[in-house]
Amino acid sequence: MKEQLSWKVGGQQGEGIESTGEIFSMALNRLGYYLYGYRHFSSRIKGGHTNNKIRVSTTQVRAIADDLDILIAFDQETIDVNYKELHRDGVIIADEKFKPEKPEDTDASLYIIPFTQLATELGTSLMKNMVAVGATCAVLNLDPDVFKEVVEEIFGRKGETVVEKNMEAIRQGFQKMKGELGSKVGSLQLKEADGNKRMFMIGNDAIALGALAGGVRLMAAYPITPASEIMEYLIKKLPMVGGTVIQTEDEIAAATMAIGANYGGIRSFTASAGPGLSLMMEAIGLSGMTEQPLVVVDTQRGGPSTGLPTKQEQSDLMSMIYGTHGEIPKIVLAPSTVQEAFYDTVEAFNLAEEYQCPVIILSDLQLSLGKQTVEPLDYSKVEIRRGKLVGNESDLNELEAKKYFKRFEVTEDGVSPRVIPGMKNGIHHVTGVEHDETGKPSESPANRQAQMDKRMRKVENLRFNNPIHTHAPHEDADLLLVGFNSTRGVIEEAMVRLEADGLKVNHAHVRLLHPFPSEDLEPLMQSAKKVVVIEHNATGQLADIIKMNVGYGNKITKMTKYDGTPYLPNEIHTRCKELI
Repeated sequence: MKEQLSWKVGGQQGEGIESTGEIFSMALNRLGYYLYGYRHFSSRIKGGHTNNKIRVSTTQVRAIADDLDILIAFDQETIDVNYKELHRDGVIIADEKFKPEKPEDTDASLYIIPFTQLATELGTSLMKNMVAVGATCAVLNLDPDVFKEVVEEIFGRKGETVVEKNMEAIRQGFQKMKGELGSKVGSLQLKEADGNKRMFMIGNDAIALGALAGGVRLMAAYPITPASEIMEYLIKKLPMVGGTVIQTEDEIAAATMAIGANYGGIRSFTASAGPGLSLMMEAIGLSGMTEQPLVVVDTQRGGPSTGLPTKQEQSDLMSMIYGTHGEIPKIVLAPSTVQEAFYDTVEAFNLAEEYQCPVIILSDLQLSLGKQTVEPLDYSKVEIRRGKLVGNESDLNELEAKKYFKRFEVTEDGVSPRVIPGMKNGIHHVTGVEHDETGKPSESPANRQAQMDKRMRKVENLRFNNPIHTHAPHEDADLLLVGFNSTRGVIEEAMVRLEADGLKVNHAHVRLLHPFPSEDLEPLMQSAKKVVVIEHNATGQLADIIKMNVGYGNKITKMTKYDGTPYLPNEIHTRCKELI
């Protein structure tokens, strides 16, 4: 029996590939297995090759597998594109409809099953994906009835007849494949899972849930891949707590609307990807100058311009830190797991209000759309901190009742008192030009320096728990592997393999990108012989930021990948060995 396996389904976009993977993974998740899924899809609504690769394990996994055990093919292109991932004992299960052919240079077994024919005989060819799921059950020696709960959940609203027909499609796929396999039934059977209930979700859902738990009541956004799921989730959920989602005419309007809502005391945010963030830059500067809280989610994708809208990349880092004109305080967070995406989103809203500045949650496509098993979230960790928000009229009455409230008062920590508009004694002016303590425009050199210094002081003593996730068992490591966002899981796996080769390896994953936690990273870099910075961009942006903030440029090697596909554990393992 196997501790883990890798399963992939592929075909033309729009013919149920995503739902096939969803049904398969949901059922195994409920059996207690850990899963990690990554979907390759084209930048179009229908057509073009798409596949969904899902790793199933009895232990936690956070990366795509190097190889492949089972390939479900709805067309020949799926076989031609993906067969090289199959190991010699791998299995191709293909639809008879397209007369599948096995490439000569593979030892994997090809089984031809009439997915479409069986489904059509049951009433509709749309159920061919259920036949494919049933065929998978035979290879895994898995009882088809384990899918009953998931099928009822997905199709129950369509009636019992539809549920039963889909279950029959699974059973027929199982029986047909069982007959083809003969004595090889269960040849790739998994060890039994622990049966514990866990969540299975994408990073975007975790971000949306974190916003909800963090007290958000307005999201203003414009749809864009790979951020749209955040908006779609909250369209359904925010009205349940008296909130709403507004689809704006563009990203400029989304950012300024979020600033306005925050100014009015309502926790609000927006989410987008690289092209949308480019449009938001002036508004982010407005947030910094007016000292209004603003949370922005950037789900990175391939750029520049439209670039690769549905492919993995981490090339917005420099832009998110330095993109705005002028100089403002800014906080950039980078969660590396779905769990962190939830908790860091909650914290982003607290930091935005405590430091009265823009906070950017930097994600990437693999984290945003990749689906992971998630341990139950601990809502006791959720707290709402609103910083120096003056809470009620009695607080303001204690202040000297002057004509104007010192909204931009120069303070030792750089954070000024903040009021909700309309409160007694709280009148002040807000403008995007330089201003004095009451908000009135001022071009006085002395005032300019005082206000700039005040704003920049805000984040000098930023408090953020665990700014760098570290696994550093060695005082004098041969290698220090550094990354951010979704590369954490693949780096962890590569680290295990390198340790097995006899190397001493430490790992640092940066979660606070700005202001950069130099003091946390410096000791690890000092004690390592070589530092390998692993990222998805062409220029090595994280490596350059580390050089700027920490130094040790002579130790740093850039490992970059920018072809739109995620790293595999073997890629990092092999390339690191070449450095030694």
